[in-house]
Amino acid sequence: MSAQPLQSSARESGADTGGSRWTPRVFLAISGVSLLAAALIMVWLVNHEESEAEPSGVLSHIHGMAVNPSDELLYVATHEGLFVLGEDGTPTRVGQGRQDLMGFTLVGPDHFLASGHPAPADDGPSHLGLIESTDAGRTWEPVSLGGEADFHVLRYSHGKAYGVDSVSGQLLVSEDLVNWEPRGSQQLFDLAVHPIDPDAIVATGPSGTLGSNDGGRTWEPIATESMVFLDWTNSGALWGVGPGGDIFDNYDEGVTWRPAVGSAEATPTAFTVVGETMFLATDDGRILEGDDFGRTWREVHPPAS
Repeated sequence: MSAQPLQSSARESGADTGGSRWTPRVFLAISGVSLLAAALIMVWLVNHEESEAEPSGVLSHIHGMAVNPSDELLYVATHEGLFVLGEDGTPTRVGQGRQDLMGFTLVGPDHFLASGHPAPADDGPSHLGLIESTDAGRTWEPVSLGGEADFHVLRYSHGKAYGVDSVSGQLLVSEDLVNWEPRGSQQLFDLAVHPIDPDAIVATGPSGTLGSNDGGRTWEPIATESMVFLDWTNSGALWGVGPGGDIFDNYDEGVTWRPAVGSAEATPTAFTVVGETMFLATDDGRILEGDDFGRTWREVHPPAS
């Protein structure tokens, strides 16, 4: 069935697992993954979905992070709005917004995309759809799918936005941020787009790692490692984080992972890699920074309590 572009509503589109560039292998379903890995995934899912409000100014329920090229500071998307982390680790609220930013991604200098839910005092639909800021998060404008989509995963690469909509369960892709193409339903924790090939995507879900060579229209299991976050850097390194904070790296498009390069030994809620520096947020509100690919970490923001 051919996918139809979306402008005002998300239509269901079935996903299949057609042929791909990856060598066929035998893969285990989630029932075959170790009991420890399955248990860690379940703990991570519970923590990841919780979103009780915290006092303003406290970094908790961190959903996304990005380093803004304009000022080289870390911007942190949370349940109560967007914050910027100062050089001393002190968070400062950006603008007056207190939206629950579930999805968050960098487009370019001072340019962000986000999704989620409005603040309790705000008017409007319960799902923000896609919102955009071109002033480093000080103000946000609605762009598309307001009241319809809630992107819990949001990425921007090759001039396209890739979003996993928690409402419809679909992967949606847009070149103009207004018209969206459904590319199938698949339970995904996170995804990463190849830095050169916009159709090569690696994603992670309950049964392991999936790969697509057609922009997410079809998927094939490619590895059984249990990871919850991914980041594909311009150097070609694909990084993954397990539910317990273990760091994995890969150089063959998601098939062969080098296990436990390092570990944050914490439950992750967000992850990003900039150059040789990693940032990892934890379920207790900490932000950790590592400059040796996850072997050692230093705390740049303390726990929320």
